[in-house]
Order: sequence, then structure tokens, then C-alpha cells
Amino acid sequence: MQTHIVFGAGLIGCFLGGVLASLGNNTKLVCRPHIKKKLSNGLKLTDYLDNAAYVKNLDFLDPEDLIENTENNFTDFLWVTVKCTGVDRACEDISPLVGPDTIILCCQNGLGSDQIMKQKYPQNTILRVMVPFNVAEIKPGHLHRGSEGALSIEVSPGTEEALTSLVKQLNTAIMPVTQTDEMQALLWAKLQLNLGNSVNALANIPVKAMLQQRNYRLVIAELMKELLLVTKALDISVPKVTALPGKYLPFVLRLPNFLFNLVANKMLAIDPTVRTSMWWDLSQGKKTEIDYLNGAIVNTAKDLNITCPANNNIITLIKNIENSNEQNQGILASELLSKIRNH
Repeated sequence: MQTHIVFGAGLIGCFLGGVLASLGNNTKLVCRPHIKKKLSNGLKLTDYLDNAAYVKNLDFLDPEDLIENTENNFTDFLWVTVKCTGVDRACEDISPLVGPDTIILCCQNGLGSDQIMKQKYPQNTILRVMVPFNVAEIKPGHLHRGSEGALSIEVSPGTEEALTSLVKQLNTAIMPVTQTDEMQALLWAKLQLNLGNSVNALANIPVKAMLQQRNYRLVIAELMKELLLVTKALDISVPKVTALPGKYLPFVLRLPNFLFNLVANKMLAIDPTVRTSMWWDLSQGKKTEIDYLNGAIVNTAKDLNITCPANNNIITLIKNIENSNEQNQGILASELLSKIRNH
């Protein structure tokens, strides 16, 4: 039986690991002690379409097990689900698990973090994975997929047969899975959706409350407009990963509140307490993924002689908070809009 290890299992990683285990795969999770404790009595998986799956017993690998690992424990598939900022460290930590035939699957947001893994493991097959849906913890031992979209795995020369078999097995109602030979375009599409992360972090309010204020939406629309200029210059047609094609999102975000509330009710159908991962990072004094999100746009734009002032200014604002010891007080919508236009 093929083996799977999910390394850095947070919400997405535990959901993925739960699906793998529920399908009868030999699956182990590497996660923090407090997460392991939450899953000690098993895992219930649900989604917004009322699908469900259950795992009575999950297997875990502790950090000390990794140090003592031998070639007998090389894994067939290694799913790396840490954040972009954790990839450097993960490269070192996963080494006891990586054999010559191990396929490494990188499940990060943004662009570029897979290159770190490729430099460390040049002989291994390294595939990018795009996860379009969000996962929430309902209570300890119960994870819920709250939005649509199929987990997409990159096709790479020589992996077609193994990948087709993997996708066929994993593609279930609780977690749709597909394969793609257009991963770069898909990641740009996901990056466009993630541009609200930095705005949410700076606003210091829940996502729903942020989207209900037009000036915050105007900021996100500016960030998206710059991304679309870059993808156009790259001749990338951004694929549709939500109900609305990406090229129309800036227009919808710019609508007056009463019209936005009418046409974007699905966008607003989220838990009123939800905040983005970048907000969590900033509030806990951690380094954010800004370099792999907005930073990826700015760096690519430089090579194309395109200016991205809005994204540049957002990066500066985020890094100012990262580098200070002061608590994030939040920036009002009108003030933030002024800052990205005139900074």
C-alpha cells in the first residue's frame, strides 16, 4: 500500500489527511501537539453540501520520530501544508521522510515557495497543489469545508500514470480533486482571491465586515487590477475558480454597497467572525506571507516594466507592522484607500 505523510497539518492539512485516511490510505500526520490532542478521539469531516466522512483513529509522526527515521519509512507521497514562510524550515525537517522516489506535493498559497523545495530536493518530483476552498474548525475533532472548488494537482512529465491513479482515488464528494497542466495560471487565479488577505490584516476587522465597506473593496479592486495587468502581460488567461470569473471581480467590488449586496450575496455568505490567516499572523507577531502574495505580483511586474503602486504600498504597510513592536490598531477604510493611492 502506498504511504502518505501530511507535514505541517493545520486546518487544510488535517482535512486532507482525514480524507486520505478515510479512503483507507496508510496516512500519517505531522502536526503540533495541541492539534494532535484535538484529534485524539478521531476526526469528523463535513462540507457545505452536507457530505461527511469519519476517521476513528489517526496516525501521527512526532518530531522525535523524524530524527530517528530510516529508509524503511520513506514515504511515497509527502504533502507539505505549512505556510510559505515555513517552507525553508520544512525543507530541513522533512529530509528523513524523503526517499529517491518520494513525490513532494507543495500546498502553499502564492507564488514561488515551491522553488525552495526544488533547490533542496532537485532529484525528486515536486508538484504544486492549489487548494481553493477554506476549512474551519467547528469544534475539536470536527473540520468543515466551507466553500466550493476542487483541489488541483500539477501534472508533471513522468508522473501522469501515478497522478491519474491518485486523483481517481482521492476525487470524492467530501473533497473534489483534479489534475491540471495549467498550474501557473491557476495559482495566479488563487492569488487574485488572496489579495483580500492583506487588506483584512490592515483593517483589523472580520472579513464580512470588511467586504461590507466599499472603500475596503476599492482597495482590493486596485490590487486585483494590477494583478490582471501582470497576467495580461504574461499572456496568462486567469481561469475561473469561483462563481464569478476573475476579470469581473474588480468591477463587482467597486459597486455601491446596495448593488454589491445584491450581486455578491455569495461572497458575503461567510461566518461574521472569520478573519484571514494574514490577520492571525500579524496579530500574533509572526512573519506574514506577503512576499509570496502581493510581493510575487510586484516582483513579476518589475521584470515586465509594469508599476504596481497599490501592491507596493500594501507591502510597505504590512512590513511596517511586522517590524514594529506596536499592536495592529487597524486602518480605517477611507484612510487605507488614501494610503494606497498617494503613499
